[in-house]
Amino acid sequence: MAPVRGGAGADDGGMTVTAQPEAATRGSGPFAVDLEAVVKRFGEVTAVDGVSLRIRPGEVVALLGPNGAGKTSTVDMLLGLSSPTQGSVKVYGRAPREAVALGLVSAVMQTGGLLKDYTVEETVRLTAVLFGRGRADVQRALERAGIADIGKRLVGKCSGGQQQRLRFAMALLPDPELLILDEPTTGMDVGGRHDFWTSIRQDARSGRTVIFATHYLEEADAYADRVVFVRRGRVVADGTAAEVKALASGRTVRATLPDAGEAVLRALPGVESVEVRGDTVYVHASDTDQVARYLLNETPARDLEITSRNLEQAFLTLTADESPAGERPANRDSANRDTANRDTAGGGTTNRDTAGGDTAGRAQIGAGTASANTADETTVDGSAAGRNTLGSTR
Repeated sequence: MAPVRGGAGADDGGMTVTAQPEAATRGSGPFAVDLEAVVKRFGEVTAVDGVSLRIRPGEVVALLGPNGAGKTSTVDMLLGLSSPTQGSVKVYGRAPREAVALGLVSAVMQTGGLLKDYTVEETVRLTAVLFGRGRADVQRALERAGIADIGKRLVGKCSGGQQQRLRFAMALLPDPELLILDEPTTGMDVGGRHDFWTSIRQDARSGRTVIFATHYLEEADAYADRVVFVRRGRVVADGTAAEVKALASGRTVRATLPDAGEAVLRALPGVESVEVRGDTVYVHASDTDQVARYLLNETPARDLEITSRNLEQAFLTLTADESPAGERPANRDSANRDTANRDTAGGGTTNRDTAGGDTAGRAQIGAGTASANTADETTVDGSAAGRNTLGSTR
């Protein structure tokens, strides 16, 4: 979406849309996101502990971890809502707040203070005013988010999935280079989730960078170019979904074997666990070939399959608290990765330092934030503690 150019305001159905100058250079440097040895502490709690992470433009990256892993604190620093205790954070070669002020970043959070008495279209139009966008941009955002057909519906009458799509439409208005998504498909049905991710992949092909957190691990497996696992403030795995799944060593042999002898199977070399479900046995082992040979040659087993661990099993394995101290995370050995030498330490927190925005309600840190001249005014799309759909005028 191109910005409105020129110095004069344009009438947009009763709203004055002020044109904003285009930034001469929207982003610089080879990385969309560059975190270097970042530490974030809240008192005695270390939420982020030495994270180094580089993301190239156009990548779709899933940021995954258990509650308290440090994901929220990391995202807050990317959005300029808090500053690192140590280390550096750059977004397209700029400080996060500068990137926000240029409209390089938008975020769709899981919750937000949408105005229930406004219609869907009115909400998007109000947000568009803050970014100098016109009616055509509003219509495109509604269509991209798949809610053009409910533009006249009150926000309070929308389902949870429709409200999440509304937040997505608002995030698209500044045409950001970096889109950060927190549980973006919460409340959406299966068809809505598929359409949403199809749209995100189209954006990525055009060069937009996407970072998302989700509890739907199948979404990360299916749609992310890269998966980053975080535990206790440190990156413990970084690679493609296939690479990360391979880090959780071992595979599973499934076979139909009535009256399976669990004790015998557990005694086989390399066997980690045995699970029997009716006539089906599941053997998790580091040497599945040997297990398969035993089952085929020494038992009446049939319908034998050998499968790698899925992303959920890898997640549970790599983020488990009982991992040995002093471990080293697995990282991608490539030019755009820097995730080595991280140990288990610290603890997560969701505390955040809220950041203010520009004056006149125009370049505020919370995208879609109404001009806050009185205490009674609320945000068009605000998540808890001032974390809103983020972006700004250019």
